[in-house]
Amino acid sequence: MTQFVLSGNLHGGTVVASYPFDDSASHPRQGQYSQAADDSLFRYLALVYAQNHPGMKTGQPNCPDSPTETFKDGITNGARWYDVPGGMQDYNYLFGNCLEITMELSCCKYPPASELHKEWDLNRESLLAYMEKVHIGVRGYVKDAVSGGALSDVSIVVAGINHNLTTGKYGDYYRLLLPGTYNITAVARGYSSMTVDHVEVTGGKAVQLNFTLAPVVSEANNPTLVPPVLPLQPQEFRHHNYGDMELFLRKYSSEYTSITHLYSVGHSVEGRELYVMVISDNPNIHEHGEPEFKYIANMHGNEVVGRELLLNLIEYLCRNYGTDPEVTQLVNNTRIHIMPSMNPDGYEVAKEGDANGFKGRNNFNNIDLNRNFPDQFFPNTVVRQPETLAVMSWLSSIPFVLSANLHGGSLVVNYPFDDDKDGNTHYSPSPDDAVFQMVARAYSQENSLMHKGHPCEDRYPGEYFEDGITNGAKWYTVRGGMQDWNYVNTNCFEVTIELGCYKFPKAQDLPQYWEQNRRALLQFIHQVHVGVKGTVSDARDGSGIPNATISVEGIHHNVTTALTGDYWRLLVPGTYSITATAHGFKPVTIYATVQKGHAEQVNFRLSRLSSDNNDPSTSVPHVTQSPSDIALESLIKELSLGQGLEQLVRSTATESSFRYRRSKELSAFLRGLTLNFPKITYLHSLGQSVEFRTIWALEISNKPEEAEPSEPKIRFVAGIHGNAPVGTELLLEFAAFLCINYGKNPSITRLINETRIFIVPSVNPDGRERAIEKQCTSTQGSTNFNGKDLDTDFFGNASLRLLDAQPETKAMMNFILNRGFTLSVALDGGALVATYPYDKPVQTVENEGTLKYLAGVYANNHPKMHLGYGCSNNGLNDNIPNGVMRAAERQSHMGSMKDFSMDFGHCPEITVYTGCCLFPPAEQLFTAWAENKKALLSMLVEVHKGVRGMVRDKSGKPIVGAIIVLNRGVRVLTTEGGYFHALLAPGNHNIEAVADGYQQQHQKVVVSSYEAASSIIIEFNLDNSIFGFPREFVVASAAASMTALVVTACIIWCVCAAKSNRQKDGFHRLRQHHEEYEDEIRLTSMGSKKSLLSNEFKDESESDEETLYANKI
Repeated sequence: MTQFVLSGNLHGGTVVASYPFDDSASHPRQGQYSQAADDSLFRYLALVYAQNHPGMKTGQPNCPDSPTETFKDGITNGARWYDVPGGMQDYNYLFGNCLEITMELSCCKYPPASELHKEWDLNRESLLAYMEKVHIGVRGYVKDAVSGGALSDVSIVVAGINHNLTTGKYGDYYRLLLPGTYNITAVARGYSSMTVDHVEVTGGKAVQLNFTLAPVVSEANNPTLVPPVLPLQPQEFRHHNYGDMELFLRKYSSEYTSITHLYSVGHSVEGRELYVMVISDNPNIHEHGEPEFKYIANMHGNEVVGRELLLNLIEYLCRNYGTDPEVTQLVNNTRIHIMPSMNPDGYEVAKEGDANGFKGRNNFNNIDLNRNFPDQFFPNTVVRQPETLAVMSWLSSIPFVLSANLHGGSLVVNYPFDDDKDGNTHYSPSPDDAVFQMVARAYSQENSLMHKGHPCEDRYPGEYFEDGITNGAKWYTVRGGMQDWNYVNTNCFEVTIELGCYKFPKAQDLPQYWEQNRRALLQFIHQVHVGVKGTVSDARDGSGIPNATISVEGIHHNVTTALTGDYWRLLVPGTYSITATAHGFKPVTIYATVQKGHAEQVNFRLSRLSSDNNDPSTSVPHVTQSPSDIALESLIKELSLGQGLEQLVRSTATESSFRYRRSKELSAFLRGLTLNFPKITYLHSLGQSVEFRTIWALEISNKPEEAEPSEPKIRFVAGIHGNAPVGTELLLEFAAFLCINYGKNPSITRLINETRIFIVPSVNPDGRERAIEKQCTSTQGSTNFNGKDLDTDFFGNASLRLLDAQPETKAMMNFILNRGFTLSVALDGGALVATYPYDKPVQTVENEGTLKYLAGVYANNHPKMHLGYGCSNNGLNDNIPNGVMRAAERQSHMGSMKDFSMDFGHCPEITVYTGCCLFPPAEQLFTAWAENKKALLSMLVEVHKGVRGMVRDKSGKPIVGAIIVLNRGVRVLTTEGGYFHALLAPGNHNIEAVADGYQQQHQKVVVSSYEAASSIIIEFNLDNSIFGFPREFVVASAAASMTALVVTACIIWCVCAAKSNRQKDGFHRLRQHHEEYEDEIRLTSMGSKKSLLSNEFKDESESDEETLYANKI
């Protein structure tokens, strides 16, 4: 029998390359992506064929029977296209060693013979390129170590890919693989397995890899009986100080690069790294559908057993991956994060042999880290420690599902809640109490001593925990504990595991701790795979919906989807009603039955709220998209979902030398950018300060100084307070970053090509000259040279202004009014929060949801700001939900730039306070840049969302100055070309368009958090109504009225003429005098009317500023 390696199945009916699987377990008619274990490889093979086919690669077959059908890049997953049970390509993959894809070659299944030469020309290169791919990956032979003979039917196992193939008659095998590093094992019955680690596969010819297997001889002389292979245990047990631990982690990270990734989430008070080791088959990124799990130990520095157990666990998982089935399965299907020490400073002062002491328990600042988290029931006034903040940021950035915090001093698994609103010691159940009991027992049942429930009998003889588990508050109350914060503020369920009665036992006792806990540590990881899991996706295009809410009826605790729409919800066995909801989509409820030991797959496909609405007002005409528009939409979605923005940040690192620049050096820096990047920059002088320093605005665009009204404009401003110059330096670095990466990084290049970016690094250069470095709270330099706080000087209404505007203010007001900005971001200092309008005290804020959302986008992309704990020196500590607040709640005042931008510039502006210190040392600028880089980039992405479009009449003529009313509140005006762009929070929105002489238009749009702006066209009809009545009725009525008046006038004239003939001559002179008198009255009256008209529309007391205010929208 021939053993095929690669195959193509040629079909007709459309133009696309289809790859496995062709069907799925649930067999929906279409739309269900059914992923093979070699999905990435199949996609690559399909792309090889499609990209070499001139028609197929467009993804637009344009077949007559399905003209609208498209395939991205000319390929598709079979089941996602339509379900085909019993297909040949799936059979090849599942029951042979062969990878096969299906090529649909033409719309016509049986074309005329005269067309065949065209088909050959279209497919020739694709056929050849596809054949060449049979030579990629790994190939070789497997032979017997004793006889040297070929071994057939040997399984070739690639770690991380759940699909094996077997050797042929002559011991030969061919394993197609993409470039990468692999651990490959040959497994045969009756032979010892052989693993080769770190096999480097390149994009060229296949790597030659041969195996020689030694036969296994059993004690019963039965060569077919293979004894079980026992997993390898840790080699040595000792206590690891910080340096020793660091070397251990670096050693295993370098030796097992294909399954490990070592990173740090932050630093301790004394600057030690808070290391985390990831162990997974794809350790560097979150894989869609794979749950995230974590172990944390050594939170109390003198409780060290967990620290050593986690180092043992790292060694165990690494050394047994690919050979031990349980370890391999866990690593392949879970992303495991292990933090051996959360308190490395405390460990360094703790002492071996400490049974129940406190030395080293707290961090360097003598703070108990397990009392340092925000508490749901009581305010926690203790200053948040660096270790705590780092862990909180870490937990908020990864969609963890399950966690354990390893402690010492007792022997029990403790689960939430740790306290309650009364502060008393009694059972305090969480909404998921049953789940917590289940996962707690999963650990305790594998630790025989723990499960007995009598820990530390010599020290606490009366203490008993049934099954070795306890509710935290029932044992004793803990305010500010980490496990409760996990559950309340993230998707993660965490328990606290007390590993033994001695906090810092002798090193000689460590082997017994490993033996007692080895099985329990593995079994607890298995618990991340129970309950329900799945994806919430958009029914329109199948894309995942981030931040959708998963709620379970009867359990008042929700979880949310990750960035690609995947979710995990731990549940005990039973039947549940589960609902998925998301902004702009119809909720979907599914009943699911959860069975013991595995997670039930429950996927949700949500329809957009407007999709089934028959109201003609919701039928929104869309602008015809150009290839550039389509590419931009794809980029915005890519950067808004998954790790897109994070990957952009990592891929665009630039060499930076941070320092503070005074006005002269700032000007030279900006001029340098224009000289080095003249095609994408233009430097505008907005005006001068009191002391005649120039206020600059740097424009960055692919066509600076050219009018491109369809592009959104974003404004970045800093330095309105001279004593807070961090924002100035961040914007200068941001400008350099954008320019340097233009033309090098495709994402940055497209963002600049599609956006008009204006950067104003210093509004108050005079104040900056007087400010002093390393002064965190000093007000010196906050005002301009005249002593005026510029952020209280922006008044559009002259009646509210007591003095003339400062020159800096005038420059910025003109800039704001004349540029038609879509979004503005102002950077300030002295706090860690993002604020939104208004600064003035107003009762209600129109469009507050959108303004708050925009501020939240910045805060969520900042590693610390979104935690909401501000600064301890300004009274805002522990009281800023999500790091966002309305500006007036922070410090209410009139005349702010933010309010002026809203009221007169019709542009939303958020103010970002980048750090607690107003003027920190220059050495801290690098950290500030690292923290704000992603957030600044997120604003460039966000400015392309919301709704945009064009207003025109039926003839296609653009209407300039039309009013776009959003949700019956906020208004924007159409600009040159009839274009408009408004930012809106995700959800459903009403749009009204008003223009003089035209009928009012109504439309509805749905705005997504991850898609580019909905692009619409609003077409106006002429307004045919007069005084609210149809034009035809009014004209006919007017004509009838005029006819009646004419007839009446004629009758009166005739009667008067007859009477006139009978008048006496004596009355003639009197009539003549009367007419002269009337002429005099008439002339006087005309003069009076002229005088009235000359004053009717003029108010001598009204200034230009008041006119501006009266006409503001």
